[in-house]
Amino acid sequence: MSDRSPRNRGPQRGPDPVRRVAYQVIRQVTAEGGYANLALNKALREARLSGRDAAFCTELVHGTLRWQGTYDACLARSVSRPLDELDPELLDMLRLGSHQLLNMRVDSYAAVSEMVTLTRAVLGQKRTGLVNAVLRKISQRTLEQWIGTVAPRWEDDPLGHLAVAEAHPRWVIDAFDRALTDGPGAAPEGDAMIELERLLVADNDPPRVTLVARPGLSDVDELVAAGAEAARWSPYGAVLGGGGDPGRIEAVATGRAGVQDEGSQLVAIALASAKVDGDDANWLDLCAGPGGKSALLASLVQDGRLTAVEPLKHRAELVRQNLRAIPGDHTVLVGDGTKPTWPAGSFDRVLADVPCSGLGALRRRPEARWRRTPEDVEELRPLQEALLGSAIDSVRPGGVVAYVTCSPHPDETRAVVETVLARRTDVALEDARPLFPGVPDLGDGPDVQLWPHLHGTDAMYLALIRRS
Repeated sequence: MSDRSPRNRGPQRGPDPVRRVAYQVIRQVTAEGGYANLALNKALREARLSGRDAAFCTELVHGTLRWQGTYDACLARSVSRPLDELDPELLDMLRLGSHQLLNMRVDSYAAVSEMVTLTRAVLGQKRTGLVNAVLRKISQRTLEQWIGTVAPRWEDDPLGHLAVAEAHPRWVIDAFDRALTDGPGAAPEGDAMIELERLLVADNDPPRVTLVARPGLSDVDELVAAGAEAARWSPYGAVLGGGGDPGRIEAVATGRAGVQDEGSQLVAIALASAKVDGDDANWLDLCAGPGGKSALLASLVQDGRLTAVEPLKHRAELVRQNLRAIPGDHTVLVGDGTKPTWPAGSFDRVLADVPCSGLGALRRRPEARWRRTPEDVEELRPLQEALLGSAIDSVRPGGVVAYVTCSPHPDETRAVVETVLARRTDVALEDARPLFPGVPDLGDGPDVQLWPHLHGTDAMYLALIRRS
């Protein structure tokens, strides 16, 4: 069939392949519940995109997902009917176009033209008129101008303003505000709002890839020689700049090093550094998958063994892969950490890195902020309390437990610890701050909250508990 017609004298140009891949990944995330990092990596490989094309595609995907709430507020003023009445595939197309117009250095005419062409190829000719009209409206203002139009006034509702201006759900901002006001490392009185805004800005700044050199197998010098630079706080950490592929580094490819956020490294190191009298040969990772902290702990245990427990078989296999290069008699068990199959008091150190909302890793998981709900936090609470109780039962008197979450939400951090410890008379909360040497801004303790805007890490939380 000819692609010429009386109204179209020339052949129509096909859509930009990079934008097409980006749109397909966004649809996988929003419509199918996919994870952006996994879907994007697979799509880049299949489309054989690399270099600048891969970087452009990554920004299209991550940026569109990260700023989705802000773009929806702008689109709601630009579309003649409620957004929930738009077909989801059309709404995602408009979000992708909005990101190019408001947050990327893409010429407005080119951005609109490319999105109309992509719409024609993917959604059909009938949708092109709406896409063209709406995106032209979006292009008439800058992002700052749109925020001034659609966000609540700062003077009237500062948290509501930040929700639109910094693309975070209001309930998440409320939780962060509570943590910065009353939690470990709380900001000084009067500065909490400044710290909150800094945190949200940091959450929107894509993190660089952080590596860990597993002790006894690799070191930071080897990673630096491969193109990384030493991390700020972790003695085993290195940062890979320029969006480099960690898999090209021989130490990573062979399992002697791995990809791990510096905050995750620091909480594992803290547990390994806590003072323990007597035996110190049996360590437990109660919630091990996918195994990054397990691998670091297994590398740090001296003449001992790590037992890693993970309830899901495929995640247990990831733990085994992470442990493959580490010598020693380490064990991976597929099981429920709330129902131990070992005698009470079997371990000298226990890590309980419990399932949580993941609100501390929003930099790396751009879709998570819109996918999670307050109900998720509420539903996870009983499991978190049960796992911490099991961890305490599993450690011997004199041993230590590290309760860890990748979330600063107060209901997942200090509230869980206080609830569990109130039920027991055989435990004591210890000051964990000395276990983070050189790391500033740790507040009054005794627990520790790391922050993206203060430490450049995920918002990891740690409470150190000693069995008495």
